[in-house]
Amino acid sequence: MDFELTPDQQMITDGLQRLLAERYDFEHRKVHLFGAPGWSRDMWSRYAEMGLLGLPFAQSDGGLGCGPVETMIVSEAFGRALALEPYIPTVLLAGGCLRLAGTPAQRSDLVPRIAEGSELLAFAHVERQARYDLADVTTTAQRPTASADWTLNGAKSFVLHADTADKLIVSARVSGRQRDRSGLALFLVDSNAPGVARRAYVMQDGMRAADVTLSNVRVSSDALLGTAGNALPIIERVVDCTIAALCAEAVGAMTRAHELTVEYLKVRKQFGAPIGSFQALQHRAVDMLVMIEQARSLSMYATMMAEEADAKTRAQAISAAKSYVGRAGKLVGEQAIQLHGGIGVTEECAVGHYYRRLTMIDILLGDSAHHLAVVAASAD
Repeated sequence: MDFELTPDQQMITDGLQRLLAERYDFEHRKVHLFGAPGWSRDMWSRYAEMGLLGLPFAQSDGGLGCGPVETMIVSEAFGRALALEPYIPTVLLAGGCLRLAGTPAQRSDLVPRIAEGSELLAFAHVERQARYDLADVTTTAQRPTASADWTLNGAKSFVLHADTADKLIVSARVSGRQRDRSGLALFLVDSNAPGVARRAYVMQDGMRAADVTLSNVRVSSDALLGTAGNALPIIERVVDCTIAALCAEAVGAMTRAHELTVEYLKVRKQFGAPIGSFQALQHRAVDMLVMIEQARSLSMYATMMAEEADAKTRAQAISAAKSYVGRAGKLVGEQAIQLHGGIGVTEECAVGHYYRRLTMIDILLGDSAHHLAVVAASAD
C-alpha cells in the first residue's frame, strides 16, 4: 500500500505547516485564546485563502472535492499547533451534514460562503441525557400540516463554537420514541432566530462551546436537510468522519508534545548532567514515541475507512482507532507533564495545554471506554 502523499497533498502539508509555524506559535496562540472570540479571525481568513475551508465539499458546490486524506493532513497540522479555530464544527460536523444531506439549493447557497470563511456553522445534536448514544434525541420538530412551518422545541448541550456560529444544524425528532433509530431529521436554523438561546462557556482546553435552548423556534420547510425521519445514518457517517479527523489531530498534538519533551530532557540538568542522559527517562521517551507511531497507524486506518459504505464495518474501524488514540493521548500527555516536572502543569508551559486538548479529544464523540465497548459488541 502506497502511503506517499500526492503533489497536491504535499503542497497542502507544506503550505499549512509554514503558515502555522510563522503565525501560530505558543505565544500567538495565547493572544488568540484570551481575546475575542477565543480564536483568530485573521487565521480563519488565511485558511479560506488556502482553500482549507472548502476541502471536503464537491467542486460543483463551490468546494475543492478532496477526501479524508486531505482532512487528515489539515487536522494533524492543527493538532501540532493547538489551533483554536472552529474547523471541526463548521467544516466537518455541520459542513458534513450539509454535504451529505443538503439539497442542491442549500449547498449552492452555503458552501461558497463556508469556503470563503464568511459563514460559520455549528452542529447542535448532543443532549444532556444521551451520553454517546447518537439516536437519543428528545428535541422535537412538529408541524400541523405537510406544507406548514416546523416548530422546534428542546435543548442541546456541548455545541462546539455555537457562540459564534451564524447558523445551527439542529437534529430533532419528528416521530418515534426517544431512542428510536428512525424518526430523526436535520434542520438549518439561524442562530439569532426568535426562540434560540445560547449559553456560552470555555472548555477545559480553551475551546468554546455553548448550550442551546430552542423554544418554539419556527423554521420553514426549506430548512429541512434531507428526508424527515431518516437522518440518523447521515449523522453517524458525519460523526465517523469527524472522529477520523480527531484521531489525526491527536497524533499531531502527541507528536509535538513528545518533541517538546525531548527538547526539555536535553537542556534540563540534574546532578550536573542533562536529565536526558538518564537511561530510565530515555526509556520513557521511547515508550511515548512507540505509542505515537501506533496511534499514527490507527489514525491512517480510520482515515482509509472513513468513507466505507458499510456502516457497521466503518463504525468498528473508527471505534478501534478512537479507543486506542484516546488512551494513547492520555498516557503520552501524562508522561510529557511528568518528564517536565512541576513546570509541566503551569500556564506558561505548552505541554500542559497539549494534555488538556488530548483529554478533550478523548471525550469528544465518545471516550476510549465507549468505543472499546463498541468494538467488543461488534465482535459478537
